[in-house]
Amino acid sequence: MHDRMVRVAMANVPTLLVLLMLMNPCRGYGQQDEKAGAVTDASEGESVLDRVIAVVNQQVILASDLDLEMRMARLLPVGDGRESTPEQSLQRLTTRALIEQQIVQEDPHGLEIAPKDFEESLAELRQNLPGCKHVDCNSAAGWKAYLSTLDLTPDRVAICWSNRMAVLRFIERRFRSGIRISPEEIEKYYQQALVPRFAQREDAPPLERVAPRIQEILLQQQVNALMNDWLKSLQDQGQVEILDESLRPTTARNGGGQ
Repeated sequence: MHDRMVRVAMANVPTLLVLLMLMNPCRGYGQQDEKAGAVTDASEGESVLDRVIAVVNQQVILASDLDLEMRMARLLPVGDGRESTPEQSLQRLTTRALIEQQIVQEDPHGLEIAPKDFEESLAELRQNLPGCKHVDCNSAAGWKAYLSTLDLTPDRVAICWSNRMAVLRFIERRFRSGIRISPEEIEKYYQQALVPRFAQREDAPPLERVAPRIQEILLQQQVNALMNDWLKSLQDQGQVEILDESLRPTTARNGGGQ
């Protein structure tokens, strides 16, 4: 009962994990043919016309990128389980493009992940996916079969997951490493946010038992705040143009600005 109440109390706090799972970094299949001005789908090994729906600092985002983003969201469900709208998915794509551009600007190899780290992380994903409870995702054939139900392929998921790892690593290094949570902050959260969740004060778990979990929540809150400020700065400095009017935020379509 105590653990359930603690989970309820902590579930109301936005966490970095939820934010990053929503991001699902995944694009880069489409690429511009500078000579012909056409857009090709490099993942299929053939030239296929695609539609440019947005441009972020001269980097194009294709309709196929948006489609893949929405399919990846089904692979990694978070929140209330509802699929995000195309507008929300495109917003994630444009935001992520800004982040990845910044990563490469600071380190040309910043999006590279060591093969061993990648394999370990992907194996953990396979073990924890709810949909893999009834199929053998540990085998190559089982993993491929499961992904086919989501209209995904192992190669595409591998690229998406590798990019996700690179973004997580970047955020960890840039925002998380210098943050320190004091015992006073932990106790304040315990007294003001956790204890009131229980009918009787004595029903609350001891502070020393939940202190590590509270510390992680407070750490994630600070990381989120720092990252949100940084993202706003990137968005203010960058040039994001949504070419498909139907995918623009409602306020922009109504003349209220983007």
